[in-house]
Amino acid sequence: MSSINTNASAMTALSTLRNINRDLEGAQDRISTGLKISSGKDNAAYFAISKTMSGDSSMYKAIDESLTLQQNSVSTARLGAETVADLADEFLERVAFAQGSAGDQSARTDIQTELNELAARIQTVIDQSTFNGESLVKGAVDSVTAVTVVTGITRSASGVSTTTITYDRQDLTAIQSTLANIDISSAASAASAATVLSQALTDAQGALDAAITSATALGVAEKSIETQKQFLGELTDRIDVGVGSMVDANMEEEAARLQALQVQQQLATQSLSIANQAPQNILSLFR
Repeated sequence: MSSINTNASAMTALSTLRNINRDLEGAQDRISTGLKISSGKDNAAYFAISKTMSGDSSMYKAIDESLTLQQNSVSTARLGAETVADLADEFLERVAFAQGSAGDQSARTDIQTELNELAARIQTVIDQSTFNGESLVKGAVDSVTAVTVVTGITRSASGVSTTTITYDRQDLTAIQSTLANIDISSAASAASAATVLSQALTDAQGALDAAITSATALGVAEKSIETQKQFLGELTDRIDVGVGSMVDANMEEEAARLQALQVQQQLATQSLSIANQAPQNILSLFR
């Protein structure tokens, strides 16, 4: 039956064209944004998961930046401790050399001048071993020796918590003080000088051991931070790839879909045009 009030063919063609236009709009949106899931209406579960994981990735990157500062600070302190150890070793060598000069006041005075210079150089190294205004080689700060560094986050049923590592500040000033107080030139006799020299050798060896221990402890802390930074870098890469696999559009598929939809749009438009011409055929019935 033909009707001039209702054009079923045109309505069908219009509905088809409307659906194609909607799909075409979606394809163009995915191509322009590069995302197949850009809001909760696209896929609520994937959208929620991707947002949570993206948040984790952002936090990890921020933590990694903070760890870079910590690593540089520890690296500077380690360099200072290693330099102090080298100077303390040189100090010990000069004290050992002085062991044969117990009866020579002039020689002990000359060696003491060298020792004073070495102690002063050690103090200079300690003063310069700072990064961004922070020193890890001058002992405790506000009576706190331990330094706690956030290394990441962990999620559980109870919420989000942080993971940390802890290392100790080192007191190189105590080592410098020990060496600065060594005096091998003030003994009045050869016998007393021999006893000063013996104690000086013991004290210098203890200072060297302490410097080596400090350098080792800071090296371990630096390596721990470096390892954690490497892990965070790889972890954020994995998270970003995982998020991308959920929400990123497949551009090859979208390009093929776009071309197909454009052809369908043209055909649907032609179909609608043909359907709209149908009522004109009714006029021929009255001629």
